[in-house]
Amino acid sequence: MHLPESINLLYVLSGLGVGFLVGMTGVGGGSLMTPLLILLFKVHPQSAVGTDLLYAALTKTVGTLAHGRRQSVEWRVVGRLAMGSIPATILTIGMLHWAGSPSAQVTHVISVALGIALLITAPSVLFRQRLQTLSRQKAGSVSPAMTGRLTTLLGAVLGIMVTLSSVGAGAIGMAALIFLYPRLELRKLVGSDIAHAVPLTAIAGMGHWWIGDIDVALLTSLLCGSIPGIILGSLCIGLVPDRAQRFILAAILVTVGLKVV
Repeated sequence: MHLPESINLLYVLSGLGVGFLVGMTGVGGGSLMTPLLILLFKVHPQSAVGTDLLYAALTKTVGTLAHGRRQSVEWRVVGRLAMGSIPATILTIGMLHWAGSPSAQVTHVISVALGIALLITAPSVLFRQRLQTLSRQKAGSVSPAMTGRLTTLLGAVLGIMVTLSSVGAGAIGMAALIFLYPRLELRKLVGSDIAHAVPLTAIAGMGHWWIGDIDVALLTSLLCGSIPGIILGSLCIGLVPDRAQRFILAAILVTVGLKVV
């Protein structure tokens, strides 16, 4: 059986590998997929970011449905995040269009934003358990009203960061939510973070499509590999010690982040 002409086997295998790592470790796919497309396959940074955003929106929709069925989504937190992220995303897309995307200047901004996001993601992955311990010690030090405002501000920051780099909605968002909601179960924080990533990445991805940054054939190939990859990875959870996973992922993120900046 022959593959359709629009399917690139190398992209399928890349999607399979990244999907496997995402399913096994829970790290955001954008942290791995976007740098891979830019550095290894020489995909234009804007096209890599835009394509990865729609890829994330489609894959995380499945995750949201799964978490919703298990009642592990705190929709109040999702709403607060979206109040900041959606306007920030639309504004950032407007700025990219005004700046003449695709252009050399916009490419430079996106590359720098991606590198910075990866460098911030690395400690978020490496020190997540310590962040959880510290947040529990500080529980109750911030008022509910201030927590709500800070959550909306976090959403705005994530909206800008994700629209520019496709990175940040996973590890960085989770690290901040752990601090803001220390009494909330971790499974609900994870579910809420994934649920918020769906409208964020969908709107940002559609914005990049409007600008002209989406490669449909690339997106199709990635999905063909990543969906079975995520399933296989989820079956292998626990095979590699969590501490080793975090150190390896952090080292990869720092190395790639320094190359992209």
